[in-house]
Amino acid sequence: MFGIRKTLKFGSIVFGLSAFFLVIAPAFFLQLLLMDSKSDQLVWSMQMIGLTLFALAGNMWANSSNSDDAAVRRVGSIMAVSATGLGSLTLAIPAEIGWFAIAYAIIGFAFGVNYMLCLWQKQM
Repeated sequence: MFGIRKTLKFGSIVFGLSAFFLVIAPAFFLQLLLMDSKSDQLVWSMQMIGLTLFALAGNMWANSSNSDDAAVRRVGSIMAVSATGLGSLTLAIPAEIGWFAIAYAIIGFAFGVNYMLCLWQKQM
């Protein structure tokens, strides 16, 4: 298990890669999710999500490196809820649930659980 700071750094890398993927290949990402990859609205939405994830990844990295322990705990609490929520929303996808959605949800839940365990044990 990682501490909160390491989880934030690792999570920022995962989110950064997802962001890059969403911005440059949103239609492919939609195909992996078994959603309509020809929908201009969905493609645009994926790109907007990608840019938002890029900002979140940068904030996660900055907080893991530059914040005191109390601030890192607060960010870890927010990310525990967010990561668990992302896993849940991925499983609530308005499409058939395929292997990619399951894998993506598992990643979200794994981060959520790790944040919660680190917070419970107060591991930095």
